[in-house]
Amino acid sequence: MQNFEINGGKKLKGSISVNGSKNAAVALLAASVINKGKTTLKNVPRIEEVNRWLEVLESIGAKIERKGEKTLVIESPEKIEIEKINRDAAQKTRSVILLIGALSGRLKKYTIPQAGGCKLGERTVRPHLFAVENFGMRINCGEEGFDVDAKNMNSAGKIVLYESGDTVTENALMVAAQNPGKTIIKMASANYMVQDLCFFLEKLGVKIKGIGTKTLEVEGKKGFNKNILYEISEDPIEAMFFVSLAITTKSSLEIKRCPIEFLELELLKLEKMGQKMEISKEYPAKNKITRLVDIRIIPSRLIALEDKIHGLPFPGINMDNLPFFVPIAMTARGRTLIHDWAFENRAVYFTELNRLGAKINLLDPHRAYVEGPVKFRNAEMMSPPALRPAAIILVAMMAAPGKSTLKEVYSINRGYENLEKRLKSIGADIELVEEK
Repeated sequence: MQNFEINGGKKLKGSISVNGSKNAAVALLAASVINKGKTTLKNVPRIEEVNRWLEVLESIGAKIERKGEKTLVIESPEKIEIEKINRDAAQKTRSVILLIGALSGRLKKYTIPQAGGCKLGERTVRPHLFAVENFGMRINCGEEGFDVDAKNMNSAGKIVLYESGDTVTENALMVAAQNPGKTIIKMASANYMVQDLCFFLEKLGVKIKGIGTKTLEVEGKKGFNKNILYEISEDPIEAMFFVSLAITTKSSLEIKRCPIEFLELELLKLEKMGQKMEISKEYPAKNKITRLVDIRIIPSRLIALEDKIHGLPFPGINMDNLPFFVPIAMTARGRTLIHDWAFENRAVYFTELNRLGAKINLLDPHRAYVEGPVKFRNAEMMSPPALRPAAIILVAMMAAPGKSTLKEVYSINRGYENLEKRLKSIGADIELVEEK
């Protein structure tokens, strides 16, 4: 078991850069199965979620080579041995469900283990099943997982997704990409990881219109055998973690390489709360597509917004960025309503911050009032089994004077690379401690 020990209440300083996107990385690792050539991915975050995916891919026959810190070279096998899949690794990541779409052009019948990942209440897989059924695929939810029959797969023509979900859109995209002919996907997610997948598929030769919109037009093809290189875009959720951390600890901190297109509304809400910041001119990411900025957070006095803060599909506030407003709201004068409608149980985790001095009143499983400003206090706590709720507890502990301990931090390590070392580089007093 790994724990974070924090001596909080310190002002952070200097600058820190945003890493490659976790959610884009796992989508592209899934999509590498499509390609029989060499897939080279750059700017890959070294996180536990990626490690589980590498274990899954190697177990079904892929050869993987690390080149330096951030580059992976993946050779998908000629014959995929799905029956040998590392079930333990697969069941630790919800995104393993992306193999439903990725394998659709390679195998006629296969079984994918039930997905795991964050514990956020009931998260139905029906939208995934409805999406791929449009292509003639059949899926049975059995005891071992999802039994997929793709022998009658064909071009879908036009489909409407049951929900505008990120992984649902990615599954539909990967099936459409492997079907010759045109598929129009309506109600698609336009979020950052979906755009990365689209750009990746274009490098493989798939023609896609409407990237960044709710309607995607995909011209698929049969078989992919091409050596390609793709650089993953920076992670807007990690950027928001550092923004929240700087504001909550009242620090002057520069966050570099922030993908501004996916942070604009979050920054506007903060500006209306009274947060001062300096934003640099935009510059291109190394993938020559993503637009980046550097953001300097300036310590400010905040006032709670009159309107609720809630997540929405892009271009709304990102669902994964919404929790980072909770510790920020703890520093703002007045009462903030946080509405986390997408998950049954995630708002329940917000009340854990009451042990750190918060005044959070849970109205129902989706809505919470956050009163501020509060005096942060230290505590010893167990990390929730969900990435973003665990991350905001860490943010609050960094603002709380004295020693705090956050135990069993695997859920944080799923999404953040070398976090202890990176936080130390900006002045944090934090240690990652092994406990037997």
